[in-house]
Amino acid sequence: MEDFSVIKTGGKQYRVSVGSRIRIEKVSGSVGDSIVFSDVLLRRHGSVVEVGTPVINAPVSGSIVALARDRKKIIFKYHSKTRYHKTRGHRQQFADVEITAL
Repeated sequence: MEDFSVIKTGGKQYRVSVGSRIRIEKVSGSVGDSIVFSDVLLRRHGSVVEVGTPVINAPVSGSIVALARDRKKIIFKYHSKTRYHKTRGHRQQFADVEITAL
């Protein structure tokens, strides 16, 4: 059985195991820095499953592999018959993190 944890960061939840890479919202730090996720919602170690109420005390650590920006999302607003249109763009910053320990 695979050991895994469910962590919460950036308002989202991720299922992680050792060696997995996840793309999360940008965190402070630079490439190569270690990061600790303290909001662990669930952990499975062997056949034992721990469920947090709401979190458990089993931090997950990882290292930042890359910091970058996502592809551009186009936001287009348009009102018919009024000659109104507006185009905006947005590029979300993210961090690729590799999980090193559960």
